[in-house]
Amino acid sequence: MKIVIVSDIHGNFDALSALQETYDELWVLGDLVNYGPEPEPVIEYVKSKAAIVVRGNHDHSIGFNEDPRCSPRFREMAGATRRYTDSVLKFGHKHFLRNLPLSLEARRDETRFYLCHAIPSDPLFGYCDAESARWVKEARDTAADVILVGHTHVPVMRTIGSCVVVNPGSLGQPKTGSPEARYAVWEDGKSELKSFPYAVEAAVLKIQALPIDGSLRDELSTILRTGRIPPTKNLQERK
Repeated sequence: MKIVIVSDIHGNFDALSALQETYDELWVLGDLVNYGPEPEPVIEYVKSKAAIVVRGNHDHSIGFNEDPRCSPRFREMAGATRRYTDSVLKFGHKHFLRNLPLSLEARRDETRFYLCHAIPSDPLFGYCDAESARWVKEARDTAADVILVGHTHVPVMRTIGSCVVVNPGSLGQPKTGSPEARYAVWEDGKSELKSFPYAVEAAVLKIQALPIDGSLRDELSTILRTGRIPPTKNLQERK
């Protein structure tokens, strides 16, 4: 059994469609939409190919017309792209996002998996750094062999007792210092973090055509090109 695990696609269909890894099952850990220019084809791809999908905070935001509760650094960007995403998605897409589960448990080849977007105790909004001591309690309380999470956009694989916490990082908006799309593979009891290059400039061209403030388009483009969060100077100047 080979499972490919992706998270935080964020409307980046150029990255998603470039995924070449073969698999028996595709699992998606939420945040299909927002920030990126093509939420509709991302949703259609996931609906047709993914065996398991859980809801992220941005999926929840679009599905229920609620605040995604982003950090102050990304609040303006999230709000602007949320309005765009809401305007281009049909009722059926929003219904799909609204009805995604917050978390799921699954068993494959005698391995117990727990899947959510953020952390088990707060599956939509909880933010927990990879080395946080909080993961010890999360792992103990979850009672799974493998916990799969996303949300931070940073790939992690951490063993806590008999539990392995795996964050594949972000497929569509990586924040690792590299523009390569990030994902994870679980196969025959072993997990691996992987990445691949894709046509970043094609995605940037689509971002530059979004009907949002030009400075926000530039920030989003910089994140895709560099895999880094731009300095806050420009953000402060806009406030």
